[in-house]
Amino acid sequence: MGGRKKLTNNTGIPQHQIEAIARCILPDVLAFYESEEGQREFAEWKKQRELEKQEVKAE
Repeated sequence: MGGRKKLTNNTGIPQHQIEAIARCILPDVLAFYESEEGQREFAEWKKQRELEKQEVKAE
């Protein structure tokens, strides 16, 4: 069976409104992560996350 887990909306915001907002902002989010600045920030985020994982393992 290996499908995606269905997310639960506990916000009180109607699902159709959440989806409408997501459709509006998705192109901007994708454009940012495809940009040079977005790639750089994502790489920094991944590096920071790896450092945090190593700190947890060391404890």
